[in-house]
Amino acid sequence: MIVMRQQDETAFETIILGEPASKANSRRSVLIRGKPRFIKSKKALEYEKVFIAQCPVINPLIEADVFINITIYYRTRRPDLDPSLIYDLLQGRAYINDRQVKGFLCLHALDSENPRALIKVSLMEGIHVEPV
Repeated sequence: MIVMRQQDETAFETIILGEPASKANSRRSVLIRGKPRFIKSKKALEYEKVFIAQCPVINPLIEADVFINITIYYRTRRPDLDPSLIYDLLQGRAYINDRQVKGFLCLHALDSENPRALIKVSLMEGIHVEPV
């Protein structure tokens, strides 16, 4: 068992209304100049627009390694828990690159009336992992 304690304050925090698409299931095949290509699904593209419209941009962006805590409230139990699209969309808004994400906690929750994502980004140096 591992216990994690966060000692510093959250570096970035936001709530994004809407239900994110699963990145793993959010590709569709199209023909571009006669060649098959995989692009984001319509749901992923729509969520990207919604996310960008709602998500603040911090200045300066976080340059250090980060720990992300996300609770995604889905309308139903059906969607897979997949925060990877959110990690991508936080690039250039909270941190420089999603390769900075060195740890995360992601929870699947339900709210049929108000799907949303609660996002907290902390500096990894403030996270301490201790074996129990």
